[in-house]
Formats: sequence, structure tokens, C-alpha cells
Amino acid sequence: MTRFRFETSWGAIPTEGGGARFRIWAPSHSAMTLRAEGRGDLPMRQAEGGWFELETDAVPVGGGYRFVLPDGFAIPDPAARAQIGDVHGPSRLVDPKAHVWRTADWKGRPWGETVFYELHTGTFTGKGTFDGVNEKLDYLAELGVTAVELMPVAQFGGNRGWGYDGVLLYAPHPAYGGPERLKALVDAAHERGLMMFLDVVYNHFGPDGSYLHLVAPDFFHPERQTPWGGAIAYEKPPVRDFFIENALYWLEEFRFDGLRLDAIDQIDQDTEEPLLEELALTVRSRITDREIHLTTEDDRNITRLHVRDEAGRIRLYDGEWNDDFHHAAHVMATHESEGYYADYTREHAAKLAKALATGFVFQGEPSVFRDNEPRGEPSAILPPTAFVNFLQNHDQIGNRAFNERLTMLAPGRMLELLTAILLLSPQIPLLFMGEEWAETRSFGFFTDFHGELGDAVREGRRNEFRKWPQFASEENRARIPDPNAETTFTSSRMDWSLRFDTAHARRLDLVKRLLKLRRDEIAPRLAGIGGNAGAWKMLDGDAFLVRWLLGDGSRLSLYANFEQEVCPVPDVPDGRLIFDWRPGADPALREGKLPPLSVAFYLEQGAKALPNA
Repeated sequence: MTRFRFETSWGAIPTEGGGARFRIWAPSHSAMTLRAEGRGDLPMRQAEGGWFELETDAVPVGGGYRFVLPDGFAIPDPAARAQIGDVHGPSRLVDPKAHVWRTADWKGRPWGETVFYELHTGTFTGKGTFDGVNEKLDYLAELGVTAVELMPVAQFGGNRGWGYDGVLLYAPHPAYGGPERLKALVDAAHERGLMMFLDVVYNHFGPDGSYLHLVAPDFFHPERQTPWGGAIAYEKPPVRDFFIENALYWLEEFRFDGLRLDAIDQIDQDTEEPLLEELALTVRSRITDREIHLTTEDDRNITRLHVRDEAGRIRLYDGEWNDDFHHAAHVMATHESEGYYADYTREHAAKLAKALATGFVFQGEPSVFRDNEPRGEPSAILPPTAFVNFLQNHDQIGNRAFNERLTMLAPGRMLELLTAILLLSPQIPLLFMGEEWAETRSFGFFTDFHGELGDAVREGRRNEFRKWPQFASEENRARIPDPNAETTFTSSRMDWSLRFDTAHARRLDLVKRLLKLRRDEIAPRLAGIGGNAGAWKMLDGDAFLVRWLLGDGSRLSLYANFEQEVCPVPDVPDGRLIFDWRPGADPALREGKLPPLSVAFYLEQGAKALPNA
């Protein structure tokens, strides 16, 4: 029987000889006390470096405990593995080795095989739990995705939320099932050959239930303010350990295959060795017996975290969520031009082609949305697999005023063309839950805050849209759904019956066929793919040609025409047709004519070189 546990420097963990060890960093206090719920208070021993610790059998596994400050105020463990109730109450002592793993020999999957399926545990099924997700794993495996990515599950205030306002970063939310059911979910996913990824937030803590500022004011820099309060003092070893150990905790104790680090551009690092680099290098050096993958979200369009080494191996992070691809594709599909979409309205087809061939759209060019400040850096040096592309995700739906999915904003034919491009291009694709059958239900921004905080979140959400012309009036802003209303949450649940409707079943069948093609024709050729692997050329109007040199030396060609007219093609395709969305596109292309609203992919073996597209 195989069990896993990760030894943290923060928090509570049972000891081998019975009892448990409790540890907390409180450098501003001269004394700390452990409260064993129902059994009284025990003074903690002061150790070097601002730590307090105690080993005792006063708290049984499953029992509650809190830390008590010198003034008598009791707080939950900032590194609790579980809570008995909400974020303000007692923490629960967990035995990390209680789960017996059935898939202890799981070795993971190569990065090139990754197809992400992003989901929110609370709205993916009617149950809204880890067990509810577990019940759908067979469906996901049959669909053809290879990696389930959970939106953050660290406990936050209330029961409903996206998870990006977590305050107890080691504690899986009890509303979802807690640590026991999360381990069971990961184990079951591995039994089906599915990787499991977790979205983690290391740039701030949520507004309800974080007590670190009381127990350890030195955890923050009050003189450097961020949108969420004082900046985190990442340069201090106990603070760095809190986050690096958190990553290792999810990867080693819960056996996750990878992490997505949210909004790393908001991690304010004032240190000689940046946290992000140390975190990745620590993960890579410790976990060497299976595949581990790390991805980032970063608005800056930087490349240094994703550059491969001289042998083409991943050194730090595998991939970056590529908003540029999304924005260009979204404008192509909807012709929206407000907000950050303004940067993509001109030559949107060329921007989409550029993203497909070289990674980012903005590689140092001025951004209108950012007051003409230059954004990004050259990204063609990265392999295509360094980019995670998507047409939809939680942000791009939930951050809209009325939370519409792309299904409700663009013609179905346009979305099918873009879906084919997403799933057959060599970048790592991501689907958002329900996208595979063109789900029509919204995915709202929802929270579970009350009182003054609830009012502030509601008004803050509505005021975010004040700059948009249609929400200039207070009356129109009042129409924006209240994040704290339970209906905003319940209306975001997926409608699983919709996939049987004729039109939606047809979309689902298309996605399955595309994912099978990716598995059979594309993924096996991605190992070893290098930088400068893509080239692009505009044809007439909104038509373009993109070519990639794949890892096995074969060449993949994409012909795309988003015009309503036939487009002449001077470079007729070589190689074997592997997909055309519009039947009859292949013979027309062989004659130098690309039909209107069509996409076709060709694979040429042994190309060895990448001529200009």
C-alpha cells in the first residue's frame, strides 16, 4: 500500500510516534499558544527565526485546533490542510497518509500530449464537488482531452467563488469535499490516463479570512501597496517557503501533474533570486520520477521563463497562457473592439496568423490599450508548444458584464473554423468546460460575501464597466448580475442535457474527431519541436497560410480563409490532407483556390526545412 505525504515547515502534521507537530512563523510576537479544541490551550516553544512550535498528542487526527495570539485572539492555521468549517473557525488536523494510492506508479504524460480541459468544481456538475467531477472522468477520457485543470480549490470565504480569493492555500475547500475527496479524484483521473492540473494563486490573499497580517506582519510590505493590500515579502525565507512548499505539497502529496500559476505579472519580487525561478528549479530538482508540467499566466508577453535549454529541454516553465491568440481569434469571430480588443481590430487575421506562427502578437509593438506603451518581446525563439491557446476560458467569459460564452456571440460556422485551428495547431490547446458541445449557459463571476464586503464587491464589479459606453449610466450598470446572488452561481452550472441536442451533438462530434486527429497525427510529432518553427503569409483579405516544422522533421500547413469569397492560393499544398472543414476544399486547393470560410491542414513527411510560408 502506497501513501504520500509532504513535510511542510508551516502548519500541522502528525508525527510517526503519535501526536502531531504544530509550527507557525510569528516574528513580531513574543509568545504563541496552541488551542486544542475542547482540550485547552498549550504554550508553544519559541524557536530561532521567529518560529513557534509544539509537539503534542492533545489534538487527534480529525480534531480541531487554532493558534492564539498574545492578546487572546484565536486564528486558524494559515497552512491548515483542512478546516472544520469556514475560514474563520478551527483548523482540522489531517493525516496526509490516510489515502492509499491505487496509481502510485503513475509516470504522467509528455507535455506534447497535453490537451487541457479547464473546469470549475462547483459548477461543472450539479453536485458541485470533487466526487461530481470524478463521475465525469470517463466522459472526459472519451472526449479526447488528456489533462483536467481545476480552477483554484484553496479555501476562500463563503461557499461560492471562483477560487482566486483563496486565503488558506493548503486547504482544499470543504464545500468541494476537502483533501480526502481531492486525492480520490486525482487517483481516479490517473487510472484513466488523465493528467490533473491545479490553478494556484501566489500573488495575493483574498479579503475574507486571511489572518497572516495579524500573526506575521513581516509577511507583507505595507509601504508597497497592491490592489489587494501590502505587497508580499517574497524575499524573506519563511515567506518563500510558504509558497514553494505549497507548490510541492500539491505535486507530491496530492500527485498533481502540474500547476498553473495565476497572474505572475502581479508577483512583486524585490530579491536577487526571483521566486518564480526558484520555485520551478526546486520542483524540477525534487520530482524526477515522473512528468511534471508548470504553466503561467502573464500579461507582459515575456519569454525568459519558458526558454528551453541548449538541448531543447524545458528548464523552468512548460507553457504560457497566450491571451494574444484568444484576443485575435475573438475579434475575428465577433468584431468586438472595446477594451483590450481595440489592439486587435486592425488586421485581425494577420494578428491571428502571427500568433499561430510565432507565439505572441505583441512582441515589443506599442499597445493602444496601454497608452501606446510597448508590450512584449520577440517570441519566435520559443517552440509552439510553449504557448497554451484557447478560444474561451473562465476569465474571457466571466469578466464580461453578462458572462456570455463565445457560442452566444459568434456564428457557429466561424467557431467551428477556429476550433479546428485551435485543436490541430501545434500549440497546446485548452477547452473550457462545455465548450466542446457549444454550451450556451453563462459562466458568471460569483462570490459569497456579505455585509460591507458583499456591497463593496457588488459595486466594484459593476464599476469595472463604467468606462464602457453602454454602462456609463448607473441604471445600466445595475443590470449587471450581482456576484453574491445565488442565482449568479446556479445559472453558471453546465447543462449536461444540451449535448444531446442535434446541433450541440454535432459540435461535440466535431471536437471528438479533431482531438482524435490531434492524438494520431499531431501530438506524436511534437517531441523535439524547436524555436523559429513557424512561418506565415497573408493571402487575399482575411485568408492566410501558416506552416510549422514539427519535431520529426515533417511540415504541417494550415490554409485558412475567413472571407466569403474564393481566395487564390499561389502556393498549392504539398503532402497529405489530414483535415478540411469544408468538404471539397482539398481538390480546389490543389488547383490554387481556397474556398470561402474554409480551413484545411496538410502534413508533409520529411520536409526537413521550413521555407517562407
